[in-house]
Amino acid sequence: MTLTVTVILAVALDYLLGEPRSAYHPLCIFGKYANAVENCLLRPGQSAACRQIAGGFALLVSLTPWLAWLYFLPEWPPVLQAAVNIASVYFCIAARSLKQHAMAVHQALLRSDLPLARLEVGKIVSRQTENMDTLAIRRAAIESVLENGADAVFAPLFWFLALGPFGALLYRFSNTLDAMWGYKNRRYLHFGRAAARFDDLLNWIPARLTALSYALLGNTSKALRAWHSHAHLLDSPNAGPVMSAGAGALALQLGGPACYHGRLKQKPWFGGERMPENQDIPRACGLIYRTLALWLFAVSLGDSLA
Repeated sequence: MTLTVTVILAVALDYLLGEPRSAYHPLCIFGKYANAVENCLLRPGQSAACRQIAGGFALLVSLTPWLAWLYFLPEWPPVLQAAVNIASVYFCIAARSLKQHAMAVHQALLRSDLPLARLEVGKIVSRQTENMDTLAIRRAAIESVLENGADAVFAPLFWFLALGPFGALLYRFSNTLDAMWGYKNRRYLHFGRAAARFDDLLNWIPARLTALSYALLGNTSKALRAWHSHAHLLDSPNAGPVMSAGAGALALQLGGPACYHGRLKQKPWFGGERMPENQDIPRACGLIYRTLALWLFAVSLGDSLA
């Protein structure tokens, strides 16, 4: 089965079915396993050096048993190999889920139901949402769509195309560990460093390909200008290019002050000049699906030339 057919079938499954129920999702099961590993290795009173060693060991212990079985994949019957390839992409991407969460925020805003909009956007961002106004909710939702488009759609696709199901699963498991352990607080500052750095490494190329794709499919000049001028202002070396280019492609001004863990953080403004309106949330979702179509076209073109 060609790469094109595999990816199209996996994307079609995601479009039609969305994510499986969380209790049965492989990433949810992996998260519970990673929690158990964390509880075994992260002990009170450990020094910073011990926490870093434990975190690096936890990364290795967490990933190895979940990926080792792929070593035997070439010996499986072709039909089973094809099924594993399709399933690995399907379980690793979340385009429909991303759109559903964003559109739930959009619908609440259309009904002027601010408490519900705060509740819905709180499901997709880590910042505090209870005091957000309408404009802050719009910005947060669009930023989440742009950033998670890279993390939950295009990076898994990139690593599947590069390394097959091993690559897709390696990336998503690593990304899950970063989401669990990548916090810069007392518990995870040292323990989560290995997971955060490994995730940064895996994201470097796909993040920039995603940013370039956003730029090509939106306001190209504003996207490239924002990428050049604003990406370095953001904390993440990978989210910076993605979100600044995406904001520029939509010609929207995003960023600004946001509250995290009870503290107001003066995040930089980035992107274009226009403040987002309600309809810009579905516009951001549309950019994700146009980018997905572009990547599918590129995969099919590569297959035809191979």
